[in-house]
Amino acid sequence: MSREKILRIGALVSGGGTNLQKIIDAIDEGQISHAEVVTVVSNKPEAYALERAELRGIEAICLQPKLFEERSAYDEALVKHFKERQVDLIVMAGFLVVVGQGLVEAFPNQIMNIHPSLIPAFCGDGYYGIRVHQAVLQHGVKVTGATVHFVDVGTDTGPIILQKAVEVRDDDTAEVLQQRVMEEAEWEIYPRAIGLFAQGKLRVEGRNVRRI
Repeated sequence: MSREKILRIGALVSGGGTNLQKIIDAIDEGQISHAEVVTVVSNKPEAYALERAELRGIEAICLQPKLFEERSAYDEALVKHFKERQVDLIVMAGFLVVVGQGLVEAFPNQIMNIHPSLIPAFCGDGYYGIRVHQAVLQHGVKVTGATVHFVDVGTDTGPIILQKAVEVRDDDTAEVLQQRVMEEAEWEIYPRAIGLFAQGKLRVEGRNVRRI
């Protein structure tokens, strides 16, 4: 990605949009340069992330999978939406819908996700939101964290871009741990990964992502 070109970002959201807000803030503060969020799409009409986008003058729409007869039709609608807006990078910011093959193939290594654990631990089907942190505590691990990765057709299986570890404390609850992982890891490495992409400093080589 040329430094002269503005990276056009589309976001997929389902909830409050705290990661989306951090991305927007990072652009405002110059941590992510030559980039803008041009559209935000949610599968839930009540998602507060849509309001966050509207407050910043960013297009915010809802596309619900249940309104499409087939999942492939939903994927086609997402592809059409992002292609029409000339999106260069799609960021999943708490999007609780598994991305379909059609979208992945239309945007190869152009979809990022952040997962609240150190992949390959506590990831895959059934591991999302607070469930991840509950599992971490149940297993008694001492270190957790967050992972930014490119999205492929699997669940949390794409090439890893950045990771950051977070200590698990003896008195942690799942809710306390979730907040600390967001504050100490997610909100730091997601904008950093997007910034590297915007500067053309990421190269995917098989399952490895190299900084160039």
